This record gives sequence, C-alpha cells and structure tokens, in this order.
Amino acid sequence: MRKVVLQRFESSDFGTLGHVFIDGKLFCLSMEPPERNNKTNQSCIPAGQYRCIWHRSPRYGWVYLVTGVPGRGHILIHPGNLGGDTFKGLKTHTKGCLLLGRRSGWLGKQRAVLISRPTVKKFYQAMGRKGFMLDIQGDLLCGN
Repeated sequence: MRKVVLQRFESSDFGTLGHVFIDGKLFCLSMEPPERNNKTNQSCIPAGQYRCIWHRSPRYGWVYLVTGVPGRGHILIHPGNLGGDTFKGLKTHTKGCLLLGRRSGWLGKQRAVLISRPTVKKFYQAMGRKGFMLDIQGDLLCGN
C-alpha cells in the first residue's frame, strides 16, 4: 500500500496548511480547518496514520475517504480553497476535510490553496484510485 505524508507548516484562524508528499516526493499543498480540539465539522484531523479508501460521496462523487479518525467520520479529500474558522467570520470550503492545491496564496483577505480542482484530479490519478496510508504530521498544530 502506498504512503502519503502530510507535513503541516502553518496554522491560524485562516486554516492549516501542509505539504503533501507521495512516496517521498512533494506533490502539492493541503488546507484544513484550524485546530479546534478535534471538533466535528470545525477542526483539522489529529496527527496520526489513517487508511484512505476510494469512496463514492453523495456530494462530491468519487473521492478518497479518510478512515479511522477518532470521534469523526466522513472526512474526504476533495477540491476547495478556504479553511477559515467560520465562528470568527471567515469563509471555508471544508468541514474537516482535506483540500488540495498546487500553491498557496490569498483569496480576498484569506489564506488559501489555489488551483485545487486540477490538483485533486492529478492526485486521484497519481494514487490510481487505490487505497493508501495517510501519515499526518504536525501534532503541535492539530492535537492528539
């Protein structure tokens, strides 16, 4: 089973950014919500290792589902740009899911990952729509 590593490097109310590596090579960036004590629909995923499976989502179609996250479910890898804290008036495209993008930047006044749809499509192709292990690193940012 292939391995994907997510190394977080920045976290704020705008969200949590990380580098995504496939088989040791930098592939793209990720965006998650900020750390909010692993609260459903509000927080990034706790650091750890998780199995990801190819899954049909009613909203997004075929996507990867991150399994085994303590106290959480239906965490997907899908397109989107923003991961802001909505309780602080910021916009978000995720309720705890992983968003992928080619680079980071700003959308309006918020930190974002950009060029998301093509990046997610390339990620799905690179992984062959087969299961993989996701190793999320950066527990100082998103608890555990």
